Amino acid sequence: MSSAVRTEPSRWETQRSFDELGRPLRDITFCVVDLETTGGSAEAGSMITEIGAVKVRGGELLGEFQTLVNPRSEIPAFIAVLTGISNTMVSDAPAIESALPAFLEFAQGCVLVAHNAPFDVGFLKHFAERQGRPWPSFDVLDTAKLARRVVTRDETPNCKLSSLAVLFNASTTPNHRALADARATVDVLHGLMERLGGLGVHTLEELQTFSGRVTTAQRRKRHLAEGLPHAPGVYLFEDERRRVLYVGTSRDLRTRVRSYFTASETRTRMGEMVGIAERVTGIECATTLEAQVRELRLIAQHKPRYNRRSRFPEKVHFIKLTREPWPRLALVKRVLDDDADYLGPFSSKKVAEKAVQALHDSFPIRQCSERLARRPSKSPCVLAEMGRCLSPCDGSTDEAAYAEVVAQLQQTLSNRPDRVVASMTARMATLADDERFEEAGVHRDRLAAFIRAAARTQRLSALTRCPEVVASRRENDGRWSVHVVRHGRLAAAGVIPPGANAHQFVDQLKASAETVTPGPGPTPAASAEESEVILRWLEKPGIRLVDVDGEWTCPVAGASRHLAVHDAVNESRKTLVPFDDRREITTVHQPVR
Repeated sequence: MSSAVRTEPSRWETQRSFDELGRPLRDITFCVVDLETTGGSAEAGSMITEIGAVKVRGGELLGEFQTLVNPRSEIPAFIAVLTGISNTMVSDAPAIESALPAFLEFAQGCVLVAHNAPFDVGFLKHFAERQGRPWPSFDVLDTAKLARRVVTRDETPNCKLSSLAVLFNASTTPNHRALADARATVDVLHGLMERLGGLGVHTLEELQTFSGRVTTAQRRKRHLAEGLPHAPGVYLFEDERRRVLYVGTSRDLRTRVRSYFTASETRTRMGEMVGIAERVTGIECATTLEAQVRELRLIAQHKPRYNRRSRFPEKVHFIKLTREPWPRLALVKRVLDDDADYLGPFSSKKVAEKAVQALHDSFPIRQCSERLARRPSKSPCVLAEMGRCLSPCDGSTDEAAYAEVVAQLQQTLSNRPDRVVASMTARMATLADDERFEEAGVHRDRLAAFIRAAARTQRLSALTRCPEVVASRRENDGRWSVHVVRHGRLAAAGVIPPGANAHQFVDQLKASAETVTPGPGPTPAASAEESEVILRWLEKPGIRLVDVDGEWTCPVAGASRHLAVHDAVNESRKTLVPFDDRREITTVHQPVR
């Protein structure tokens, strides 16, 4: 794969967004808020009685906000004792309909901070919704959650605001009044930020995702990210012998790699990997699609032990309709240039076997594995006696009749799965009517395996048949990305520089693109994963086809039109679980007695 050489800095270098760069904490305006309420749940009818807030940036006080709020109901006695806010005090106070808009105006453009933020922000959101008022897209920081990741039990017995105020020598003692508690929270926030600054946490994104599970040894390695660019690409963690440990991709290499040392990475195996790593190599890519493809290729090349997916793209299975006097279906591990029909690839042999069973349920071709002579003379098998095989072995069928069934099977594999769908659906309906639901479920799974494989094969074959597809898309930064795809493989990627001649750029990109030799089967020039990643990009809204060499078409009556039903069934099986338990469901099939 090749990329066009840029003649001037890209916007990745000159005008990167806040999300890509990370927002420095010194530049963030924080609005630290605290509420007093009549109870613990707005949903249950509790009301706000006071709002206090402090606005700060870079350690400097910018302003304060405080108002009592008339709850329009009696304040419970124990709440009045706790907060010191009585019914008399709030009798002339504004209602929440007036207080909330005033607070939102004060907090506009800030990052909201609260101690136990779900409580305070939850109340504010509740009343905004009741008023029909859109909730601003605030970033939210919870000092209680952050403290639990930073402060040890040796320092303080708990992470209550009063305890943390003592630990960080807050200038204000929290007393269950909103403004005083907000002021104390400001001091706690600054104390936490000061402590984390020494650990390399300098941006809001790092602060929000900081984890105490990242060890000191890991944080010391954050310098490994310093040489990486703020650009899309692929990163490789390597050990002291330059062996690749892990490959990943990101829209912003430097920010993503830094997170392994300072912030959000809490997976045990990733912590182990970072402990071993001695070097991080970054490969800048012109586009995010190029980065995704490079990641897949590098994982397949190096097979890093800390990557769990895509390591063995060669370990796939295909269903093959053999070319011999009496064709049969066989499971094979690679596609040959033998003019046979193939379905796949399947990442799992078990799923491939289900698809084979769906085809055997619909087409009575032989299931024996030996090669038969043109005029065999053998005893019929059990399947033949059951009427599930045409039984060429004992001469029960002639070549013409058998060839007709094989031709129908070929058409099913290539463009029209209707016979399998109709046959399996009818069988499921009969079993369901007889309340043999487990058997019906077996056939459902077989049909789903076949439909997904057929749709995948048809989509991949359509792309790999094309010698060249050139497509472009306007990205979020306003520039046009261009990709050259040859036989389903990404051959070149680039971004048209501002002011450049688009046609000339595309011609140069095509001229410098990788030469790709076609091969047999649906995905011979690239892994199935790579071709599918490319297809997903090509199917995005806003894609413009610049040039297509060949015919990029999928059969109108193909398997893809049946996918929606099977996908919906699969999703419903995942979600129809009591108590919001969303674990994956495994269907257990028991023998029918």
